[in-house]
This record gives sequence, C-alpha cells and structure tokens, in this order.
Amino acid sequence: MTAQTSTRPTIETGTWALDKSHAKIGFTAKHLMVSKVRGHFENFDAKVEIAEDLTESKIEVELEAASITTGAADRDGHLRSGDFLDVENHPKLRFVSTDIAGDGEAWKVTGDLTIRDVTRPITLDVVYEGSVIDPWGNEKIGFSASAKMNREDWGLTWNAALEGGGWLVSKDVTLEIEGELGRAQ
Repeated sequence: MTAQTSTRPTIETGTWALDKSHAKIGFTAKHLMVSKVRGHFENFDAKVEIAEDLTESKIEVELEAASITTGAADRDGHLRSGDFLDVENHPKLRFVSTDIAGDGEAWKVTGDLTIRDVTRPITLDVVYEGSVIDPWGNEKIGFSASAKMNREDWGLTWNAALEGGGWLVSKDVTLEIEGELGRAQ
C-alpha cells in the first residue's frame, strides 16, 4: 500500500524509523545578542507511522537530555543543569504529533513538545526531500524540519542581563531537524 492523495508524495505505509547515522536534531540560539550558538542531541529515537492518508500519520520523537552538546564542555554542563534542562530530574525531551497538514513537499506538523515536564504545542515546518532506494535495496525517505520556539514557554528562563542592554541568551531558539527514515526493523 502507498500513501498518496492529490500532489502528496508516495510513501509506503507502515512503520519507519529515523536512521540515527543520517539524522541530526539540533538548535540555534543567539549569544550576547550578536552571535549564534548551535548545538544538537547525540542520543535520540524517532518512530513514524505512515498512514494511507498522510495527514493521519503519527510521529514520536524522544531525546536524551544529557546528550546535548554545543562543543563547549562548560556550556554543555550548564545546559544540563537545573538552570536549563535539569537532566537529573528530567532525563527525556519528547515530541508527539497531534496534527499533520500539507501537500506536495511543504507540510506543517503540530505536536506536543515536553521539556522539563512542561508540555506545549509547537508547529514544525517540514519539507519532504524525497525517497530513494539505497545500494542495498532499502527504501529511504528524507525530510528537513524547523520551528522557532520561545524557550521560556517551557520553563527555561535562566538568563543574565547585559550591561549595555539585552540578554546573554536569546529567548527564541530555532529547532532544526534533518532526517533520513528507513523501514523499522
């Protein structure tokens, strides 16, 4: 069976899993109001249930909070602390889709994002990058997704005022996801 209606892509129905070696779940935030800091999560899992009608598909993503990395050990330690993710008390971040809308290559995926036991809706702009058969005969599908969020909505409120005005860390954080999916084993 394939999922397709109007100009929607043809994707085999069933369970798909994120290929962790060909995926990245990251973020960007402003630092000192003049530069960007990028980071990502090293450990995550995602499952996608593709329905005949793509708008009825389901997406679940779980990230290990302690796997956050920005390339700076001191900053990573601070992000893991109670000021931010509080990984000792909240070891996982979770996203569960609640609505999928779109056509062709452009989609909106809305879902509940849970950080530090605070669950709020967020909408990701998703671009379907296509499908291909790899050299070993496995079908792969790719996508890119992004969303802007105000981290304070999830209780991530730590900050420091700058002497000349502004803040050490921006309230807005951009989520960035690149993914390749394969059939779940």
